[in-house]
Amino acid sequence: MAEIDKITGLPKDLLDFGEITKESQKIRIRMVARRFGKFVTVVSGFENEEEAKRLGKEMKRKLACGGTTKGKEIELQGRHQEAVKAILLREGYKEELIDA
Repeated sequence: MAEIDKITGLPKDLLDFGEITKESQKIRIRMVARRFGKFVTVVSGFENEEEAKRLGKEMKRKLACGGTTKGKEIELQGRHQEAVKAILLREGYKEELIDA
């Protein structure tokens, strides 16, 4: 028997709020110059830390770069604005809400 959501009264497997939140988040991609002429790509605007951590790990793997996740913000070593935007689009984020 499916577990019932207390708020809506519907089965929990019917409710997929993760996809809904992806479509409404305003994601910001920007470049930051650091010491010695190094660049860092900063991706911010995620609603929860778990999603940011999961995406940060995937981006580091796909872009073959180092980086870190600080709270709800992902920092990637290097210039990766276009590649990060492509990864976010594949993950289900809306192009209109990605500020690159």
